[in-house]
Parts: sequence; C-alpha cells; structure tokens
Amino acid sequence: MAINLSKGQKVDLTKSNPGLTNITVGLGWDTNKYDGGQDFDLDASVFLLNAEGKCASEKDFIFYNNSTGAEGAVVHNGDNRTGEGDGDDEQVTVELQNVPASIEKIAFTITIHEGEARNQNFGQVSNSYVRILNGTSNEELIRYDLGEDFSIETAVVVGELYRHNGEWKFSAVGSGYQGGLASLVSDYGLN
Repeated sequence: MAINLSKGQKVDLTKSNPGLTNITVGLGWDTNKYDGGQDFDLDASVFLLNAEGKCASEKDFIFYNNSTGAEGAVVHNGDNRTGEGDGDDEQVTVELQNVPASIEKIAFTITIHEGEARNQNFGQVSNSYVRILNGTSNEELIRYDLGEDFSIETAVVVGELYRHNGEWKFSAVGSGYQGGLASLVSDYGLN
C-alpha cells in the first residue's frame, strides 16, 4: 500500500523497502478547459544536485533532449506533449545503487513549455502528482498529489530524492516558480 504524502512531508524510501535498487518516478497531470488556441505541453525535468544543491554541469539536467544522466543511472523515458490519457504522463527511471556519490539530491520538476509566451500557468493544471514505483514489481510505494495550490506559476519542483545516512529518502516539495524552466535552471546553478 502506497504512502500518501502532504506538502513538506519526508519519508524513508530504501530503509522501509529493503532491497529496493531501482525505481520509476511517474509524473502526471491534466489541463483544465483552456481556450487560448495553443497546445498545452508540460514537461518533466530532473536536476542532479551536489552537496551545494547545484548541478555540477549541463549533463546533470535531465529532460527529453538529454534523457540520460548520472552515468546512466537516471533515464527520462520520453516527452508526452499532450498529457492525454490515464496514468503517468512522463516517467523517469532511477537505479539508486548506481547514482554517483557526488549526487546527493535528485529534484523532479514539471514546467509548462513556453508557458509565459502562451499565457499558460499551473492555475490551469489539475490532478498533478508524482509517484514512486518499485522498478521491479511496479508496486506504488509513495504518492504525492500536488493539489490546486498554484495560480500564476509556470514551473513546480514536485519532489526530491535525497541521501541521508546511506539511505534514500523522498521529500514532497510542491514549490511553484514564476519564470518557467529558466528560473529553475538558474536556481540550480546552470545558465
């Protein structure tokens, strides 16, 4: 049975699931009725962060055009441009035991592609969530439903995997940003 988290909650991932070595992180969302005439394309991105909370290089920014990082331990499984259908819209697989020691935190984000230019924001998005599945059995271990707390934001840090005393934990972040992907990239130390 999956653990449902609220914003700000943290939970042990590997300590409470002994033998867990690989996971799938599923991100999903729906868009509300939108009549702006433009497509509504949300994108999942992953930032691989060092002890300072920054990406060491561009290679630590994982998205649909740079789908593999952490020496192959983190893989973005493709871009869904519409969010149509049930289930996860985008997925990222993580081989926990193969993540290099220099990476202490893995941040999962959702951004609206060209959100400002298209006058789109997370106030027009509903049913967004992140969930963590056992990569072997597909059992849902953790789920965090973001709720409807956003209005003008165009980017959201949904959650973070991080190392603590040799174990992996997950934190439900749910923090919104204006400025879209550019503001996230800048905050994580990239240009």
